Amino acid sequence: MNLDFFASPNARLAAEAPHDAPEDASLRATLLRVATYSLIAHALLSAFSAFAFATFLAGTPPEWLNTPQNQRVMVFGFQYGGQTTVVLGALAGLCFLAYCIGVRRALIVFAVSFTLSLGAELAGTATGYPFGAYSYSDRLGHKIAGLVPFNIPTSWFYMLVASLAICGRLLPARDDGKSKWWWALVGGAVLTAWDVSMDPAMVKTIHWIWRVPDLSSRSAFEQFIGTPFFFGMPLTNWLGWLLTGILVARAMLAIVPPSLWARAVSPSSFPLVLYGVNGLLPIAICFGQDMVLAGVLGSIAMVLPLALAVLAGANRHVPARGSRIGDVAIAGD
Repeated sequence: MNLDFFASPNARLAAEAPHDAPEDASLRATLLRVATYSLIAHALLSAFSAFAFATFLAGTPPEWLNTPQNQRVMVFGFQYGGQTTVVLGALAGLCFLAYCIGVRRALIVFAVSFTLSLGAELAGTATGYPFGAYSYSDRLGHKIAGLVPFNIPTSWFYMLVASLAICGRLLPARDDGKSKWWWALVGGAVLTAWDVSMDPAMVKTIHWIWRVPDLSSRSAFEQFIGTPFFFGMPLTNWLGWLLTGILVARAMLAIVPPSLWARAVSPSSFPLVLYGVNGLLPIAICFGQDMVLAGVLGSIAMVLPLALAVLAGANRHVPARGSRIGDVAIAGD
């Protein structure tokens, strides 16, 4: 398979610092290969799941699905399908990021992203802040502390990688503090766009459950943001997503600054495919389960940043002083 389609022209900025040794070429090739195959498997599973939920799982199960053997297959799929899909997405995102910026830095980004998003999810499931009162079912795998499936913070990681890569095509790649916060805000918004269809879809398929308390004695503002208004979801969920996305993205940008995202990660089409593929399943569920408004709004929310990123192309930023990008020649995609 020709992997040049996903190769980032400036990925050797993993060796940006003068004291860093260049990544071994064979290791980088292996990372890109694993990332590509993982993304393909992730996309195929997502596409099959989207087709299933939009057709034979959308209403009353057809007769052929009610045989004992097919029932066992369906139970197995519900139990392990979602877990496997998310793991493949995380593996794709991690290996691609390691290919672009180096293994050590990619692992640090993953660890920081996983830890912060897990902390937010643990707080959310235990206290109701910052997302609202909710709990997870067992369909997304092992729960950390009995509350949060391990696949939840892994999905935050790879979708923020994709979201920040989109930022690299749309925003000036300056490394000052104000620019990093602006990137974090836009990256958090791009991430939150995913949840427009994701939340209704996952609630409908009982991946998580909203447990909104009685708010009649609360202030008008608390009632406004805490009352379910969108297929059982309160506004606090999107506010929590945006806040958490901003903070996690800002931490990731402290490790990998905007100039490096824009030059080493954003030029590749890989993050765009990863982002788009993750919209297939929730949007298909929304349309298949008669949540047309969620499907339409979710499609618009995700297509908009993708379309802008594609139209903008990979920004050709001038290398920062001291960068060795000019010393490296890599074929473009």
